[in-house]
Amino acid sequence: MPDTLTQTATSLESARKVLRTEGEALLAFADQLDARFEQAVETILKTEGRVVVSGMGKSGHIGKKIAATFASTGTPAQFVHPAEASHGDLGMLTQKDAALVLSNSGETPELHHLIEHTRRYEIPLIGVASRPESTLLKAADIALVLPDAPEACPMGLAPTTSTTTTLALGDALAVALMERRNFTPEHFRAFHPGGKLGAKLLRVEALMHGPEALPLVHEGAPMTEAILQMTNKSFGVAGVTDASGALIGVISDGDLRRNMAGLLEMNAGAVATSSPKTIHADALAGEAVALMNRYKITCLFVTAQKSPQAQIPVGLIHIHDCLRAGVV
Repeated sequence: MPDTLTQTATSLESARKVLRTEGEALLAFADQLDARFEQAVETILKTEGRVVVSGMGKSGHIGKKIAATFASTGTPAQFVHPAEASHGDLGMLTQKDAALVLSNSGETPELHHLIEHTRRYEIPLIGVASRPESTLLKAADIALVLPDAPEACPMGLAPTTSTTTTLALGDALAVALMERRNFTPEHFRAFHPGGKLGAKLLRVEALMHGPEALPLVHEGAPMTEAILQMTNKSFGVAGVTDASGALIGVISDGDLRRNMAGLLEMNAGAVATSSPKTIHADALAGEAVALMNRYKITCLFVTAQKSPQAQIPVGLIHIHDCLRAGVV
C-alpha cells in the first residue's frame, strides 16, 4: 500500500509539473505575440481560396485540428500531408490559397517541396516554428515564432510543450478571424448542424408547431369550447386571446382542477392564468427549455416579436419537441 501511495503522489506531481510547464509556455507566448500575428490574420482574410495547413509527424496532427477549427469557424481550410504533397498533392495548393506550415524545428525535410512550391508560385506562406533562423521561417512571408520553452517530457524530447503552443496559436488565429468576420451563432450552426452543438443553436421557429395547430379560444368563449380545444389539439393547454388576437392567458390542466366548481358555467377568461410565459420565434430552443424548466411547464406559446406589446401567438413549442431534437 505505501508503494502505491508513493507512486500516486509521484504521478500527480509529474502531471502538475507538465501542466505548469505548458501553462507557463502559453503565458510567455501570449506576451511574445507581435505585429506578425496581425499580419497573418490580414493575410488569411485576404485569401480568396483556402488556408492549406501542413506539418509532419506531431505537427501534422496539430495541423489537422487547426484546419478543422478554421473550417468550422468560417475560414475555409484543408490539411495537406507534406509527403503526399511531394507526390502530386501540391496541386491542392493554388495561387488563390495561403499556406500555414508547422514545424517545431523548422527544418523538417518533408516540407521542402511544399515550401519551394509556395515560393515558385508566390503563394503566401505563414511559417510556425521555434527557431527564427530555421529554413521554414527564413523562407516564410510571415514568421510566427513559438516560445523558447522546454518540452514537458522529462527527457526534453517528446513534442509536448511545442505542440500545445502550436495548437493554442491555431485557436488564437481562428478566434481572431471569427471576430474579424463577425461570425455569429447562426453562422456557427450552419457549420455544425449535427450533434449537441447544432441542437443547442436551433431556433424556436424550427421546432414549433405553426398557427394551424394552436389551441386558441377568445376570452369570452365558454369553457366547453376551451376544453374541446385542449382535447383536440393535444397539448394540454389552451391559449386565451382578446379582441385584438393578443394572448392574454393560458388554461392548463391545473387551472381546470382549481376551478372544478361551476367550471362549465364559466368563460375562458375567468379560468385562465393571466400573463402567460411566452417566447419569441427567433429565440434559441435552449432558451425555451430553460424557461420551461424554470417555471415547471411543458410548453410555451410562441410570439412573432420579442416585445411584450406584441403578444400575437404564431406557434407553440413543447418540451417533447426539444427533447426529440436533442435540446437538453
